[in-house]
Amino acid sequence: MTEQQPELGRFLRARRAGVAPTDLGLPLGAGPRRTPGLRREELAALAGVSIDYYIRLERGKETRPSPAVVEALGRALRLDAEEVAYLRELAAQAARGGAPSPQRPAVSRNVRPTLRRLLETVRPCPAYVLSRTNDILAANPSGLHLTPGMADWPEKKRNTIRYTFLHPQARSLWPDWETKARACVAHLRAVAGTDPDDPELAAIVGELAVKSPEFSRMWERYDVRRVGNGQKTFLHPAVGTMTLSHEVMEINHTGGGRIVVYSAEPGTPDYDAMVLLDMESVASFAGGFSPQPHTT
Repeated sequence: MTEQQPELGRFLRARRAGVAPTDLGLPLGAGPRRTPGLRREELAALAGVSIDYYIRLERGKETRPSPAVVEALGRALRLDAEEVAYLRELAAQAARGGAPSPQRPAVSRNVRPTLRRLLETVRPCPAYVLSRTNDILAANPSGLHLTPGMADWPEKKRNTIRYTFLHPQARSLWPDWETKARACVAHLRAVAGTDPDDPELAAIVGELAVKSPEFSRMWERYDVRRVGNGQKTFLHPAVGTMTLSHEVMEINHTGGGRIVVYSAEPGTPDYDAMVLLDMESVASFAGGFSPQPHTT
């Protein structure tokens, strides 16, 4: 039975495989390269450590890299600040010998009445409250119906990442599903960096790893990125194509809970589509609307 590679080693191996030698000004050398990306000796040289030390680090034989070594590896791998923070956390886990993370405050799933009122106040903008693993804890009508078919799932199953990988309508909802899906996985990786022992994280990762080959492939890339502000284009079956901006706001004392609000510039076709979505969503809640595919 082979020894399981530690998380720190898997992360280093995955990220060095994603760095092209030519991006760092390194020659390709003669003959074919047996591994994608950087060789171990190349990364070791760039980080200023011996090849023997680096191999032991990647294999889990060296478990206490100094902060200077961690920072040097981050620079050599061209990691950004969020990715370096993740690398530091993996190094801390290695130093603990796989022991559980220090006890963190309990994650609250309660949505205060003031937050529920806020969701109604921002209408017709779609909005919802997410847990740190993207369970939908509360939503206004268009927030729930922004992802068609989500409302048909039981409340405990409503999760935007589960929807992205497992709902049959997800791939036609976003023009670039691959980019959207990779962002979801990178967010879960970021959560794993702060609390790898979170049972909710283990549950959603375990479910998707079993049910979605695409998720498993993306999970092994070790991309790390919390979902932030930006824009998304939706090919919504009820209201047509719309591009909405989204703002993500952290909620204090919830252990990673956040509010997401989508919006569009008034007077634009995107805004009109958003208003129509809100109207139709309210009608569907009242039982008086059966969405029909939008045609132009």
